Amino acid sequence: MLHLALMFASVVIKYAYGRPPLPPLLMKHGCYLASSEVEIFRVEGEAVILSFPTFARVLEVRNIALPTAKYIITKENRTEAVALRGEGRVQQSNKQLWFLPARASDSGEYVCAYRNETYCVIGTIKLQVYESSRADMEKLSFPITATVDEKLTFRCPSISDFNSTDAQIEWFKESGSARLQPGTRGSFSSYNGSLLIRAVKQMHAGVYTCQLNVLINNQAYKVSRAILLHVEVAPSPTVPDLPVTSTPGPTSSSSYRTVHTPKIQPPVIILPLNGTIFETLHGSALDMFCQVFTDCRMADSTEVTWLVNGQSVASSYLDGRALQGGRRVSEGCQIDLRLILLAMTEEDVMTELMCVTQNPAGRQEVVTHLQLKDSTFTWLVVAVVASSCFLTVVSVFLYVLFKPKRKKKMDYFLARQHSTF
Repeated sequence: MLHLALMFASVVIKYAYGRPPLPPLLMKHGCYLASSEVEIFRVEGEAVILSFPTFARVLEVRNIALPTAKYIITKENRTEAVALRGEGRVQQSNKQLWFLPARASDSGEYVCAYRNETYCVIGTIKLQVYESSRADMEKLSFPITATVDEKLTFRCPSISDFNSTDAQIEWFKESGSARLQPGTRGSFSSYNGSLLIRAVKQMHAGVYTCQLNVLINNQAYKVSRAILLHVEVAPSPTVPDLPVTSTPGPTSSSSYRTVHTPKIQPPVIILPLNGTIFETLHGSALDMFCQVFTDCRMADSTEVTWLVNGQSVASSYLDGRALQGGRRVSEGCQIDLRLILLAMTEEDVMTELMCVTQNPAGRQEVVTHLQLKDSTFTWLVVAVVASSCFLTVVSVFLYVLFKPKRKKKMDYFLARQHSTF
């Protein structure tokens, strides 16, 4: 009984003062399943490193550390590891998969499993490697939106997996082979590998490519990233339909004819709604989608991007903790763009997340904020219930311990009645 009481007391302390438990993970094929990573798009002939940051965060937050457990990365439904550790063109290095270099045939879904004989957790990621001549620049590029005369700084994104400390980063514009020459007098300047545009003009719009050479196993490999810069243009004024007047004849009067041309509607953000608050527990991941409905004729030219406090994700303080990607266009001309926050902290409270969409027909933006989920009331109720159970157990224990003993009835009077002396 005392052991039960102590157990209830520990439950009260845990729920009243400890962090609430995380929601359970889903299961797939007997393994616990973490949220999938943002899809990766790369060009063949370059070094590619697949890492699983969302998966790693799940293991860290839930304190999953298994004895004798190993990381095994496989492709699609195969049961064998993709490559031996440290050998061949495709190598597994601890929790990462290296392609030295990548080929178009490497495209597919990869699974990282952390497992031993009795327990396993898996994470998934999709990789699309394009032939250099058939590259889809819309998917390969990281979108950035700027306004005219804005001072803009952007750096080479998504290269943190490489040791690029001593690498020289070169910048190119469009498909030209001429390297940009950042200087103190020109439009561009460079600082620690970042590209700075002092005053953005419409001529600066386009695709920028940053390129560097990295050393892996003492061998040099090329790595490049594309950035699509869109410079905002004020919407063109709408020209009203003017009446066409015919010359009145002897038996006719003035007549008017209006010529209607089909108008393309600007894109509309369906989700999230303006003013939405995204909430999650401290240390938990947050998965968000921006859903945009657009005219089917404008689906390819409709841009959708997430901004953090008015900056691109790669340029914001969330770089490395937030991942943007996975653009998908459905048959109904709905565009989905995913944003994953790997772990919520106090620093992120009231951070402004803005979904921006635009095409030649117009522009729309929706402002949302981040917030820590307040679970005080819920867990206070749990604590009160647990306390009540604890007090009930203690009361029963004390009653049993100090219950007054009842005297047994003596039957000697009856025995004496039948006695013969």
